[in-house]
Amino acid sequence: MEPNLGGKAGNFLGKFTVLNGAARELWLTFLLKFVIVAAYAVTNSTIVLWLSHDLGFSDKMALFSVAMWSSVITVATLLVGAFTDAFGLRRTFFLGVWICVIARIVMALSPFKWVALAAGLFPLAVGEALGTPVLIAAVHRYSTTKQRSISFSIIYAVMNLGFLVSAYLFDWVRQSLGEYGHFKLPLLGLELTTYQMLFLASWGIELIALPALWFLREGVEATDEGLKFTPLVPSHSGGKPFGSRASQVICDSARETKEFFLRLMRQEGFHRLLIFLLLISFLKLVFMQMYYVFPKFGIRELGPGAPVGRLFAINSYFIIFLVPIIGALTQRFSAYSMVIVGGIITSFSMAIMALPVQWFASLSQGPVGHWIGHYYLGLHGEVNPYYLLIALFVITLSFGEAFYSPRVYEYAAAIAPKGQEASYGALSYIPFLMGKIFTGTISGVLLEKFCPENGVRHSWAMWLILAMIATIAPVGLALLQRFIRVREVGREE
Repeated sequence: MEPNLGGKAGNFLGKFTVLNGAARELWLTFLLKFVIVAAYAVTNSTIVLWLSHDLGFSDKMALFSVAMWSSVITVATLLVGAFTDAFGLRRTFFLGVWICVIARIVMALSPFKWVALAAGLFPLAVGEALGTPVLIAAVHRYSTTKQRSISFSIIYAVMNLGFLVSAYLFDWVRQSLGEYGHFKLPLLGLELTTYQMLFLASWGIELIALPALWFLREGVEATDEGLKFTPLVPSHSGGKPFGSRASQVICDSARETKEFFLRLMRQEGFHRLLIFLLLISFLKLVFMQMYYVFPKFGIRELGPGAPVGRLFAINSYFIIFLVPIIGALTQRFSAYSMVIVGGIITSFSMAIMALPVQWFASLSQGPVGHWIGHYYLGLHGEVNPYYLLIALFVITLSFGEAFYSPRVYEYAAAIAPKGQEASYGALSYIPFLMGKIFTGTISGVLLEKFCPENGVRHSWAMWLILAMIATIAPVGLALLQRFIRVREVGREE
């Protein structure tokens, strides 16, 4: 028995040790993912609150604005795929980070709110898009075949580490300054709101990415035979100014993206892939609620300054450990199958939020309530039963996410032709667009109707409706798999 167990343990650990000798670019990609995600997550959690409090938008208008902002991100992301393939990973990284640095400081310091929108928020969408498919392509390009599955799992765990750090920062700034507080900057003659200070914090995080980018080498590719160096040959040089060359690359990328989609539409598996991604959008809807609806829900049900960031951070704690482990244990299963399993758990988790909160009243006054409320969240006095209900929901959600979410990106990369990984990686973000559009058009209505700022609330009804919608994903994937499933490279099933 002992040799057998030892063999299994060695085999399990071997799934992680394949990263020994990995290219330095792969480790730098993990670092860049953490920094970029942490900055993005702080901004992402703040946007709706900023739009409502600082700009005076209603729930519906604030969420609609987020949908428009998110649409810009997704459209730009689709264009960036071809742009990255032509412009190079390293240079695209640099361009995206610099745009984000400038846009974030405008959002934080501009005394004119509409300037913050036009010159901050929406340019930020372009900057974020320049990093989105690039990171997926970077993991694929900088990892060998044996390293790939665990690398995608680790990049997802690193992403959640970024969300974890941002959650604590989000709560700390809100609780230090007050939910609707201010902070004076005498040297600049400005008085920033709590939400502007959060934007300033995200700007500081983004700056960390710039020195890390210097250590990336252009043209590096990890192959099973070793590192391969292919220097990037500029498509548009000839002594032209950089601005002219960049404009030409953008125009060519837009044309190539159009041609890419036209070619893709003629491919046999395109419509199956598209339906797959549209179904995934119903799962991404769950996370859009957590990003844009949950903060308002938490503040209204639990009070201003409620630790909504740390509540959602429970997800990050679980994901950081669950994703690499589940990724290692499920490598032999297809990405499509794991998406179905994860989808079932994810949709069920949201239904938990529709349970009567009174069921958790006695539990909230016992050891579990004390640990979650007083020890983890730092609360004083009685623990609202909602805290335990939310914690159970987030824990269940984490298990579902660990099974399905990283495998969506792996699925897109697995079916991509060589040299088009960034373009196919961009396609995997279509579900985010659909999920955010739904959040912007429907969730604002549900929030105002069932969880208004003032008046009687029936938040359980909002979560039940959202849970029923999320169920469409696993049911549709299971019923339609014989029609929409595309063969994954390296998988026999």
